[in-house]
Formats: sequence, C-alpha cells, structure tokens
Amino acid sequence: MSNVLVYKGYYATVEFDGDSRMLCGSVVGMNDGVYFESQSAADIDHAFREAVDDYLAFCAEKGKEPEKSYKGSFNVRVNPEVHRAAAMAAAARKESLNQFVAEAIAAAL
Repeated sequence: MSNVLVYKGYYATVEFDGDSRMLCGSVVGMNDGVYFESQSAADIDHAFREAVDDYLAFCAEKGKEPEKSYKGSFNVRVNPEVHRAAAMAAAARKESLNQFVAEAIAAAL
C-alpha cells in the first residue's frame, strides 16, 4: 500500500483530511505548488493527473519551463569532519565527492 502517485515524472502524496472529509494531495519535490483533492479514493488519481495536466498547460500558456519533481540535485549539510572524511575517501577512490555521495546513497537504498 502506498500514498504516492506517479504521472509524467511527477510524484504526489495523498493524505486524508478529517475536517473536510476529503483526500488531499500535492506534488512533491518542486517549488511550484500543485494541489488536488477528491471525495473518493476512486477519483484521486484522476484529480492528480488533471492537476499535472493543468500545470503543464499553464506553463505552456505562460512560456514558463515546468518544474519537475526531483531534479536530481539537492544540498546536504553535514558536520565538517564528515565532509572532510567523505572528500578524502572520494579522493582515495579517484572519484568526485558528488559521485562518492551518490554511490553511498544508492547503496543505502
């Protein structure tokens, strides 16, 4: 069971709002806000797809490049000792710190 929806490279999470008795969702991993809701679980995927399509149409109309969920880059803050140790380990392997961290994350998943 999952509360994550995927469509056209966009990811959204869905939650139940007890006050409104609605399923509410939002596209994650981007700055532009894309929200949707539905009264039924059967219709939530349609509401999500419609919200993404509306967002893409809006961007096309405005001549704006649409954002994507998870562009593949993010900032990570670690203490200086961990930063140094990771940089040294990457150098010893003759790879970039970025490559080292990407491989470490992939291994942890």
